[in-house]
Amino acid sequence: MTLRLFDTATRQVRDFVPRVPGQASVYLCGLTVQSGPHIGHLRSGVNYDVLRRWLLHAGLSVTFVRNITDIDDKVLKKSLEQGRPFWSIAYANEVILAAAYRSLNVLAPTYEPRATGHVPEMHELIEELISLGYAYPSTDGSGDVYFSVGSFADYGALSGQRPDEMQAAPDGPERAKRDPRDFALWKGAKAEEPDDAEWPSPWGRGRPGWHIECSAMARRYLGAEFDIHGGGLDLVFPHHENEQAQSRAAGLPFARFWVHHGLLNLGEAKMSKSLGNVIDLEAVTERGLRPADLRYYLLAPHYRARIDFSWHALEEAATAYRRIEGFVQRATELVGVTAPTVLCAEFTEAMDDDLNTSAAFAALHEVVREGNTALANGDAKAAAGALGSVRAMLGILGLDPQDPAWADTKAGDSLRGTVDALVALALEQRTAARARKDWAAADAVRDQLKQAGVVVEDTPHGPRWTIGSEL
Repeated sequence: MTLRLFDTATRQVRDFVPRVPGQASVYLCGLTVQSGPHIGHLRSGVNYDVLRRWLLHAGLSVTFVRNITDIDDKVLKKSLEQGRPFWSIAYANEVILAAAYRSLNVLAPTYEPRATGHVPEMHELIEELISLGYAYPSTDGSGDVYFSVGSFADYGALSGQRPDEMQAAPDGPERAKRDPRDFALWKGAKAEEPDDAEWPSPWGRGRPGWHIECSAMARRYLGAEFDIHGGGLDLVFPHHENEQAQSRAAGLPFARFWVHHGLLNLGEAKMSKSLGNVIDLEAVTERGLRPADLRYYLLAPHYRARIDFSWHALEEAATAYRRIEGFVQRATELVGVTAPTVLCAEFTEAMDDDLNTSAAFAALHEVVREGNTALANGDAKAAAGALGSVRAMLGILGLDPQDPAWADTKAGDSLRGTVDALVALALEQRTAARARKDWAAADAVRDQLKQAGVVVEDTPHGPRWTIGSEL
């Protein structure tokens, strides 16, 4: 294959050659599930889904691993705030994330490991690092274990940072460290953290640090060396820098390519749950936009470009996608269902050039214009040729409107509209009962909805309902 990718580690575009001929291995840092995903998270899933589809198109067998971080500081903070088990919060949000990915036609990963399921592998890797002199248990009685940044000569190579200019790692007290920059591999149990967030270890009860989780899971599913490690630009440092350091210190070649996508900003800051400036998939669909529209919007820029979110831009993307859908529908009515055929040369060239979806979409729209001209001229043969090419390109982008995945989404959207109307009627009855202070009747409506799988939550802005268990 002729695919060239920008490698963060070398800071240049390089030819991608799989480690094993005919096969490709990809590890994508998945979401920390302290809450549901916003569309910035979904950009990651969509971008790497297109990478995977392009590798598959090249004839490669792809092992695609996307992890779930279900134990870390953020999840435990939510657990304490809500008075719920951390695993309950993590799993509920994992279900929401999986549904969002399905809605956006993101292919399911080959494996989707949870951090909590791989603690023994983390212990093994930590013990190796200690025996090699790259890690040490703290001597303050905390049970913490730290990676010694100063012991690894290449620390900072991935992010380009100078170790002597780095600030202290904020994941443990400096009194427990030999060097303030050292980062935690294992965190000893703390009285203020939930009792069920602890595992026995050679260093006492505790839990893993964030960075060791990914190194251990990547080795478990992809081996000592694999082709591509993906994630957002915000993960380059410290997360991916620390992953690379601890893995290579243990003698693992680890990732051959580091591929990072740009962030999605809302205003002047990246979209972030910690900042509270988030827009999720539900907010998109509530404005009458579809998951396919959002997928188009997230893919239209180059994956390394920053996206400055605006509703206007998303609506423009939806309009552009509907023009493509309109051509596919009209051409199909004229010539019948046409299977995807060959990709146009410009599309292939763009995708091989570091997955340049911006140029790829330009090529796609040019073929759509040619197809519309053929339809206007009644040229069925040319229209059929354009239709086959358009469907092939849309298939790579995960946007073919004739893909059964989108048909399922449309059916769900139709059902949601019906459910909306029925639930709205029931809530009107409940509101009327509350207005006349008939609390028993109001509670009965709420209980009946709950029995039907509809959970109602009273908010300052009025009742809000969801389908499924109460989160």
